Amino acid sequence: MRDTSASGLEATIREYFDGCNEANVEKMLSCFEPDAVHYFPAGAPQGTFAGATTIAQGWVNAVRNLGSIWTIDRVIVDAPRLEAVIEWTHFKPKQGVHLRGDEWYVFSDRGLIREIRAYYGCPPAPGAPRSHELGDFDYPARGYPMAPPAVKRG
Repeated sequence: MRDTSASGLEATIREYFDGCNEANVEKMLSCFEPDAVHYFPAGAPQGTFAGATTIAQGWVNAVRNLGSIWTIDRVIVDAPRLEAVIEWTHFKPKQGVHLRGDEWYVFSDRGLIREIRAYYGCPPAPGAPRSHELGDFDYPARGYPMAPPAVKRG
């Protein structure tokens, strides 16, 4: 069981990012529930990472192929809800580019990462039924609005 205080949840995220930057699979795995899911915008080339091992291997591959280095730029933690939001930068030195985005974290009662939802500037995939949404994320089941509400306008 990990520390589920605000500082403890933030420490878990920072340890995960250290593991990413070090391409250290064991360090990354120690931060996740085994069945964790990492969602990305629909059309993102890597698709959804399902499972802690897949998440860790995805970032090991990014370090190998892109020279990836990540920073955590801002953090907000809601410890009673076991949730956090971060803003990050993903530098890709081998491509000479960087990407900025945000991630929503959901933790288990054990203080391990259960879910990450990444949001960043990503063009919608050609032919995607809904653009600028996470791929494979079940918006209706989570209670998200699927159509604009009626609004009274003057």
